[in-house]
Amino acid sequence: MQTRTLGKHPDGKQGPQVSALGLGCMGMSDFYGRHDDAESIATIHHALDRGVTLLDTADMYGPHTNEQLVGKAIKGRRELAFVATKFGIMRDPANPTARGVNGRPEYVHAACEGSLKRLGIETIDLYYQHRVDPGVPIEETVGAMAELVQAGKVRYLGLSEASAATLERASKVHPIAALQSEFSLWTRDPEDNGMLAACRRLGVSLVAYSPLGRGFLTGAIRSPDDFEADDYRRSSPRFQGENFARNLALVDQVKALAADKGCSPAQLALAWVLAQGEDVLAIPGTRQRSRLDENLGALDVRLSAAELAAIDAVFPPDAAAGERYAAESMAHVNR
Repeated sequence: MQTRTLGKHPDGKQGPQVSALGLGCMGMSDFYGRHDDAESIATIHHALDRGVTLLDTADMYGPHTNEQLVGKAIKGRRELAFVATKFGIMRDPANPTARGVNGRPEYVHAACEGSLKRLGIETIDLYYQHRVDPGVPIEETVGAMAELVQAGKVRYLGLSEASAATLERASKVHPIAALQSEFSLWTRDPEDNGMLAACRRLGVSLVAYSPLGRGFLTGAIRSPDDFEADDYRRSSPRFQGENFARNLALVDQVKALAADKGCSPAQLALAWVLAQGEDVLAIPGTRQRSRLDENLGALDVRLSAAELAAIDAVFPPDAAAGERYAAESMAHVNR
């Protein structure tokens, strides 16, 4: 397993070594239709056996059930896992599509206690604010997160979908080890909005979620009808109408490049993300051991400068059609 350094330690030293490819666990419990807890736990076990250390979850996945699943999977194997979880997105039980954010200090502490209990661990390795609360100064939220570090309940701090300016302010309160953002061939926002540059200036690692474009970049999705009725991708702008057709044409070009390279489209897409810098990690999600093995094959794919240029030529920045989230969700990113 290849490893990469996650940010910097609060004393200025380099942060911990984690697997370059982690495992996003969200889809094991939520958003992508039916799930199989037994296979999901087997997939987590297989990941740990193969040297994957970075496991990513959040309290809003389920809600809560994904943390419980991860906690069950790592029981007896805690020393093998670097557990990342998140707080801050509020879900309304009466309206599953409704979202709110909460960054108040008292909520930070309460959310952490809940996550620790569900995960069955004493310390969270990496604790993210899932979305920035515009009603609470980031200094107050990160200040409360820093108190969790001081109390030994959290080791490292992270933010998710925060702007470069917010990251700058947060880093003055406490070192931020990681900034999580969607980053892939069809989502190049961190390059365009100054986020990646800010991470590098501040010594923060970028953790790319949805590096496979919510499964689209694998080439396996050919029609919106491939999604189950309760799969949230049905309501995502990029998977609808003309946007779907335009994006599918781009993916077909990626498939052709992958065939020339002798790898799968998923492996090419993941290799592209990892080629963006040693400070970039990826957390592709999967619910199956076979897909996990395919994803890990990306670690053996080396892309030359010419090959990276060829990929950019067929899938340049801003090529994807449609917003990555519906309007209400997009309102909470890059704050």
